[in-house]
Amino acid sequence: MLNLSDIKITQRDQQVLRLLVQGCSNKDIAGQLHISPRTVKQHLRTLFLRAGITTGRKRVRLATAMFEKERMKSCNHAPS
Repeated sequence: MLNLSDIKITQRDQQVLRLLVQGCSNKDIAGQLHISPRTVKQHLRTLFLRAGITTGRKRVRLATAMFEKERMKSCNHAPS
């Protein structure tokens, strides 16, 4: 499993990843963040490099890691 806490992720990277996890396409992400689809692609490409992902299913691995991080965060902040 990919551990996102080991990867440098900017605030914009997090926004891109959250939308990716929600199933948005690069074009959808670009529209919501008011950036170009090419910029979205570059954010993802940079994240893949930082994460050491060099082969297929890149989006799935990165999105799964982001999903797990978000799920753990919400579990950690649940009222006792």
